[in-house]
Amino acid sequence: MTAPVSRPPRLSFITVPLLIQLVLNALSLLFLPFAGGLVNTLLADTARQTGGAALTLTPEQVTSVLWVAFVITAAFVLLLYFTRRAVLEGRSWGRVASIVLGVLSLLNFPFGTILGIFMLIGAFDRDVQRYTSR
Repeated sequence: MTAPVSRPPRLSFITVPLLIQLVLNALSLLFLPFAGGLVNTLLADTARQTGGAALTLTPEQVTSVLWVAFVITAAFVLLLYFTRRAVLEGRSWGRVASIVLGVLSLLNFPFGTILGIFMLIGAFDRDVQRYTSR
């Protein structure tokens, strides 16, 4: 029987940003049903800013767009949850997934960029690498 391995201090550099992203995306799922009227407004604003033709979606199309957004966001929430859990358990795939999520977070300026930087610092820490090599 082996002794339990203690969690490295910089592991929280990965798990805390994952938890923040998980909570924010879960909250966005709660507000998604109320975004129906916003879809056509955003399309009209985009058309006005780009000088293109205005596009208006039917209520059925808006419902379809919201369902697709719901499924994608729910899948992302599950990915964040299982990645965080894997990192806490010391699984190597969790560290790799957190690196990918950290790099993608860099594109979400400014808040996501900060979270992504912390995730990458934590993921490349030697103690975290050793902890997640199980």
